[in-house]
Amino acid sequence: MLTNPETKYRPFESGIDLPDRQWPSRRMTKAPRWVSTDLRDGNQALADPMDVEKKMRFYDMLLEVGFKEIEIGFPSASQTEFDFVRGLIEGNRIPEDVAVQVLTQSREDLIVRTFEALTGARRAIVHLYNATAPLFRRVVFRMEKQEIVDLAVAGAKIMLREARKRPETEWIFQYSPETFSFTEPDFALEICERVLDVWQPTPERPVILNLPGTVEVAMPNVYADQIEWFCRHVSRRDSVVICVHPHNDRGTAVAATELAVLAGADRVEGCLFGNGERTGNVDLVTLALNLYTQGIDPGLDFGDMRRVVRTAEHCNKLPVHPRHPYAGELVFTAFSGSHQDAIKKGFSAHSKRNDGVWEMPYLPIDPADLGETYEAVIRVNSQSGKGGVAWVLEQDKGLQLPRRFQIDFSRKVQDIADRTGREMTAANIWSAFEESYHLAGEQRFDLVEYEEPGPRRTGQDRVFVGRVRIDGEEATVTGRGNGLISSAVAALNERCGFGIEVVDYHEHALKRGSDSQAVAYLECRTPDDRRIYGVGIDTDIATASVKAVLSAANAL
Repeated sequence: MLTNPETKYRPFESGIDLPDRQWPSRRMTKAPRWVSTDLRDGNQALADPMDVEKKMRFYDMLLEVGFKEIEIGFPSASQTEFDFVRGLIEGNRIPEDVAVQVLTQSREDLIVRTFEALTGARRAIVHLYNATAPLFRRVVFRMEKQEIVDLAVAGAKIMLREARKRPETEWIFQYSPETFSFTEPDFALEICERVLDVWQPTPERPVILNLPGTVEVAMPNVYADQIEWFCRHVSRRDSVVICVHPHNDRGTAVAATELAVLAGADRVEGCLFGNGERTGNVDLVTLALNLYTQGIDPGLDFGDMRRVVRTAEHCNKLPVHPRHPYAGELVFTAFSGSHQDAIKKGFSAHSKRNDGVWEMPYLPIDPADLGETYEAVIRVNSQSGKGGVAWVLEQDKGLQLPRRFQIDFSRKVQDIADRTGREMTAANIWSAFEESYHLAGEQRFDLVEYEEPGPRRTGQDRVFVGRVRIDGEEATVTGRGNGLISSAVAALNERCGFGIEVVDYHEHALKRGSDSQAVAYLECRTPDDRRIYGVGIDTDIATASVKAVLSAANAL
């Protein structure tokens, strides 16, 4: 790279002076009109363009999501495109409330072919375009400004002629000064005015003027200035729908689009997950769900996000990145210990609220609204903390570990994760839990049975009498204490000389109903001031408590 890039590159100058710009102080209160161009702009960007089967599958998914305007192709570009358009019309596959859109260059033969493809449609948008920027005028077309205007006007007249031949269709006209983003503002306005002179729009039959960010050449605020300036100066504003079609060359298409809507745009064209030429078109999924998180109905339903992702990946043969906003497999997942702790506490607080408001650390949207579960919100690796490990056990097994128990077990899990260098799945964590607290397999101390004592007077000690398998051999143990747990501990201390004492105890039910289980957690202190932990699970809470005592003994 150059150390003096100013010798090769020039900063973009919009030519707009807008000191009284209004868009910075506006707020979005409703969604714009959405147009999916996946079947045209997104399709043309693929190394292997979609065949009819894939286009139909994608089209059906767009309808299910709720798109009311869909650009279905470029019918004059190939026989496949033409046949797909005809198949939708002849197969009656276009709902009455949906308008299909097609694109055409400003050439008579291409326009005629485009209208032939749309013959019989109930309602259709025909999108005419030609490039207008100085670079394209000079290098690509070698035309002067007037010739560029004449080309657009000629195309507009041919469209009007072809539409009049087919009065059974409700025709909507759209014009794009392609490369608007780096066209002189006054020239972009002039060419659009000349096209409007031909089409003569009215408030009842408006025309769409599409102002594409064909190439991102400046920061998003510059694009917003361009849109606001145009909206202020275009005539017949009440008869014109202002549309934007941003690309993502600078990686700021989403921001540019949101600011453009604040600046006056009524309609947005883009693709799902940002597919499109070069760095892609603006991502309609991100735009729509950005609105949703602000309490604005986007008018699109991504309640089954996994299905939308699978369809897009199948048809485009392009993966959706694991970190893609809202849609990636990892976007709701926390590995960091501090993040996990905050999320765990957030869910605990949320369960106590009854106002329905979503306020969750690190999660701006409820994954459930997108058809996702909470199982993958927290995943555990060597970077995770006690909160993450505790969350996984609570979600997977219903265990609610006390805080010091969490600390003890999380250290064991982290040791395993450090040693293996891999993520710990829920099954891995449960296996580690069983091993750490001696819940599975033959152990040094196993409960065989114990006697349930009869009623006792207040202040009277309790006597524990039980049979315990110690190193494979059954033995009777007895002990006295002020309760079941203390007497069971005393029995083991007397039999084995442990000298442990109970420091903390917790219990809770695992499930509701007649088949419910209970879990007991025990923290004990050894004579040399070490802490050991035990856990017991049983349908009977008293038996679970005794098992927890033996679990702690096994830790010795």
